[in-house]
Amino acid sequence: MKHIKYLSFLLLLTFTVGVLTSCAPDRPPADRDNICSIFRQYPKWYWTAQDVRKKWGLPISTLMAIMHQESSFSAIAKPPRKKILWVIPWFRPTSASGYSQAVRDTWLGYKRSTGNTRANRNNFADAADFVGWYSNLASKKLGISKANAYEVYLAYHEGTGGYAAGTYKKKKWLIDVSRRLQRRAWTYRTQLEGCESSLPEKHWWSF
Repeated sequence: MKHIKYLSFLLLLTFTVGVLTSCAPDRPPADRDNICSIFRQYPKWYWTAQDVRKKWGLPISTLMAIMHQESSFSAIAKPPRKKILWVIPWFRPTSASGYSQAVRDTWLGYKRSTGNTRANRNNFADAADFVGWYSNLASKKLGISKANAYEVYLAYHEGTGGYAAGTYKKKKWLIDVSRRLQRRAWTYRTQLEGCESSLPEKHWWSF
């Protein structure tokens, strides 16, 4: 009887650990500068990126470049807190959070628009879908080509209203960031062209 109880305990413990592990966010990839390495480490990210490309028309290279820029692929990324007297931690400058650094109000708008009411900013698939959704929204409102990573990111960062008003024109630092992001998207695209045929395919049991 003791052996049965012990075995039952081990099974319950294993199940609990498995559930907690499956719910834990993925760690940032080992090599964030190589999209092939990223997708080999996390095949489900590749399948998600494929879904975003098919659903929203956003190139995989641009999606991943935005995720790299916004959070460096960290599920728990948040803007650093401001400090009082350079020492005492204070409030964060925005409500941005997660892989896509979506702010709270825009995230709620995404959930209402898509019906994805259980979406979580710490979930890669939800965050990637958000980036695709917002890029599609910006493309429709502003006439931006989704293939132009530079313009897509400016609209993503400033919002469609800010982009239309040209707020980015007075932010040289943002223009520089957008140009670097565009170069990263080009690099990712070249890398992906060389390895996509060898990446794991999604099977019906994959999730």
